[in-house]
Amino acid sequence: MRLLTLFLFILLTFSSVANDDFDKGKTAYKNNNYAEAITLFKLAAEQGNAGAQSYLGFMYTKGRGVTQDYQQAVVWYRKAAEQGNAGHQYSLAIMYEKGKGVAQDFIQAIEWHTKAAEQGNARSQYHLALIYYNGKGIAQDYKQAFKWYSKAAEDGNAGVQYSLGLMYEKGQGVAQDYKQALGWYTKAAEQGDENAKRNLGLIYADGKEITQVQK
Repeated sequence: MRLLTLFLFILLTFSSVANDDFDKGKTAYKNNNYAEAITLFKLAAEQGNAGAQSYLGFMYTKGRGVTQDYQQAVVWYRKAAEQGNAGHQYSLAIMYEKGKGVAQDFIQAIEWHTKAAEQGNARSQYHLALIYYNGKGIAQDYKQAFKWYSKAAEDGNAGVQYSLGLMYEKGQGVAQDYKQALGWYTKAAEQGDENAKRNLGLIYADGKEITQVQK
């Protein structure tokens, strides 16, 4: 019992120190003191702080306070992602998707995007939709693309809403539904999306689809 208590005390102490280093690192980063931020983030990251690990990944990606190094970025993004945070998983997925610091691997990108997307990360939901829609590194799958566009569109991004409207209009991965297409195009157009405005104009000019909606 004493050993367990001692272990928990040590664990909590290290966690507290790591969190303190992380907070100080964020302050240094906000003040553009990147060299100090790197030092503090490394102290926290080496003690398992996922936020610090992700910050290091970002700083190595951008070359802030260090020489740009995509491979090191991947190392730190992976450590953070393996702790289950959706945002960190998205960052690692992007590295695989773009082939930065690792060989381009859409299967790995899908795996990590899916982990993040299932936790509600709209950016990963959008990237999954794009990968499946365009068949990047895998067979084209409109049903999966529709699934993820539908989820991502709930976040309110106009471009995603336009893409979902397009799938409804064309009947890709879902039964053709002009009413739904108009609804999503309208949401996107109200946010200024030019593609959605154009498609709305074409639909209203043609009139055929409007007639089908009114039936």
